[in-house]
Amino acid sequence: MAETVRSALDGKRIVITRAAAQSEALSREFTGHGAISIVLPLVSFAEPEDFAPMDKAIVQLERFDWMILTSAQAVRAVVARSKNLGRPLIGTESKVRIAAVGPVTAQAAKHAGLAVEYVANIHNSVALSDELGERLRERNVFLPRSDRANPDMPLALRRHGAHVTEAIAYRTLRPSEIDKSNLSRIAAGEADAVLFFSPTAVQHFEELLGRRRLSTLEHRLAITAVGPVTARALREAGVGRMVVAADTTTQAVVEALEKYFAGTIQKSSAGAKRG
Repeated sequence: MAETVRSALDGKRIVITRAAAQSEALSREFTGHGAISIVLPLVSFAEPEDFAPMDKAIVQLERFDWMILTSAQAVRAVVARSKNLGRPLIGTESKVRIAAVGPVTAQAAKHAGLAVEYVANIHNSVALSDELGERLRERNVFLPRSDRANPDMPLALRRHGAHVTEAIAYRTLRPSEIDKSNLSRIAAGEADAVLFFSPTAVQHFEELLGRRRLSTLEHRLAITAVGPVTARALREAGVGRMVVAADTTTQAVVEALEKYFAGTIQKSSAGAKRG
């Protein structure tokens, strides 16, 4: 009988810092690999303080050529608001095309019944703008986003000649209640990896623990950036050693951590043999 190959994640304690509702699928995947998931949400979402700009864009959606979706939360926020307004988001004869920053966002859009025409090959907002390129020239673009989104994407879109209408679809906040006991254990290095999915989560973690403690953790556990934008935020926060997942898909995150922990196991085994 063939011996079952154990995953490199077996027994690893992995901290997921994204919102609880977004962590379920990844937690299940880690459990399937024998890992222990610790959900520590450092990000929560709320409605915009003023719905007027988004409402106006939704009501006049047919004047746009593109709607660009940069997160699954943006999808949920726009769909929920359109239902609240009693306006179908995209009609059957609509000319509005939809682009998504990555496969997770595209999947959320498709689940909501939206036909996604383009998914970025490189999963960040500026890359999506550059990939669309000339298709944006003199086109009207609706960009629903977080209140904490950086200005890089609208600048990139305008650089390609797009007429951009931004609207705050949701606010990104630090949760009012955070599990302090879990946070203390993580700060003490009592975990094997901690995953960051956004610059905002990095910022909130730094606010809670302090920059010095965050940077020292890189020597005690696998600080993992999901995507290049989050990796840049970690570097700006003083973290030089990290694991980077190529994108936000569950597969990419699991593969990045498996590769990392498999490498540490091999190094440990080699060191034992030399001894």
